[in-house]
Amino acid sequence: MSPHGRPGWEWSYLLLTLAVGFASTHGWMAHFRPAALTLQMERGDRVQLKLENVAPSTLQQPTRYHFRLESVDTDLASVPGENATISLDVFNTDTRDWTGDIVVNGHFLGQTKIQVKLYDSQRNTSELPTNWSNDSTLDVKIKRPKRVVDDIFLGTIILLMSLLYISFGAALNLDVLRGLITRPTGPCIGFVMQVVGMPLLSYALGVFIFPQAPAMQLGLFFTGISPSGGASNTWSAVLGGNIHLSVLMTTVSNVAAFATIPLWTITLGQLIFERAGIKVPYGKIASYSSSLVLPLLLGLLVQKRMPQVARVLVRLLKPVSAFIILFIIVFAIINNFYLFYLFSWQIVVAGMALPGLGYIFAFLAAKLLHQNAADALTIAIETGIQNTGIAIFLLTTTLESPEADITTVVPVSVAVMTPLPLLGIYLYNRCWGNKRISEASATASEAERIAGAIH
Repeated sequence: MSPHGRPGWEWSYLLLTLAVGFASTHGWMAHFRPAALTLQMERGDRVQLKLENVAPSTLQQPTRYHFRLESVDTDLASVPGENATISLDVFNTDTRDWTGDIVVNGHFLGQTKIQVKLYDSQRNTSELPTNWSNDSTLDVKIKRPKRVVDDIFLGTIILLMSLLYISFGAALNLDVLRGLITRPTGPCIGFVMQVVGMPLLSYALGVFIFPQAPAMQLGLFFTGISPSGGASNTWSAVLGGNIHLSVLMTTVSNVAAFATIPLWTITLGQLIFERAGIKVPYGKIASYSSSLVLPLLLGLLVQKRMPQVARVLVRLLKPVSAFIILFIIVFAIINNFYLFYLFSWQIVVAGMALPGLGYIFAFLAAKLLHQNAADALTIAIETGIQNTGIAIFLLTTTLESPEADITTVVPVSVAVMTPLPLLGIYLYNRCWGNKRISEASATASEAERIAGAIH
């Protein structure tokens, strides 16, 4: 007997009755089969949906209640109007369930979810399934259709990257590398800023600019861990930097990338992969690093056995580097024009911030460590200019669609924004720098004339 005068079994029966009544009233469920769907852009597919355990009181009011299918992001995927609403008239009143096929159409790259809600038109409210399960929502992934031109693009990149690293191997000057031991300050500053500073900066910027978009964080991070770009040598020459230091830093940075890219990817990069829900592609990253070792060794062999061919390859180093960067960026834009639909103010800010802050921090570090103006400028250029071609190559070869397609927009943005500060410096020097030099020369000549007159 309970303290309130009722036998214990009566209380148990009452609680069980209430529980069953509550479940039958409020425990409707939704099940998608399958629970995940992969679509191509501008294509659709069918999935099975089962709605069950709908309350009898709800089924008795078909004019008041209805089920509706909604996409979290209708720009990516949607359910057409004829499938979007499910009337209670189609339900089996005995089993209180309904099973049928729905159509989902893919529109643009990305990932979204399709949800089922029970709408109350009288109260103008809606509710998600009360009894939630892993298949209560439909995970939809939309990717680009596979095209022959994509294979051509990837094959061309691999060929050009191999040629670039053969040229690097042929251009490696062991005597100059030995000089690092005697005068290592400048190259060491650039090396630390490039392989430590830029990855940390890209990670921090990614988290700050894209707090809710880990895929974009990944794109910026892969750009930050890429080595110096070949265009840095050209800009160093144009802006009056130390071209020998520039070539040396570019070479060392690209050779070190065999170790630094995998190292950063499996350490700090792993945090981004986890946030993005993507597995770290250890195998693909390892194969990338090892696949470029062979061209580098081949270049060293050419340098040793065929010096005349090596000299030709060295001459090709700059134009090949510039061509690779331009080819990858231009071809990526033309082949994937959808990238411009992904451009947002965050993408633009990220594209400007990574190289811009890289220039500033590296220049300040070089000046604080007493480097001359030419060397400080060169270190800044080498740090700020990333090989965005390698970043795009890494993203397209290590990630699956649509992640690879979406993240590519970040290195493209960086590539577009990187030259702007340098171009500004160049125009300033051309327009006002020469004028100041002329004025200084005129002042000096006038001073000499006056001094001559006095004497």
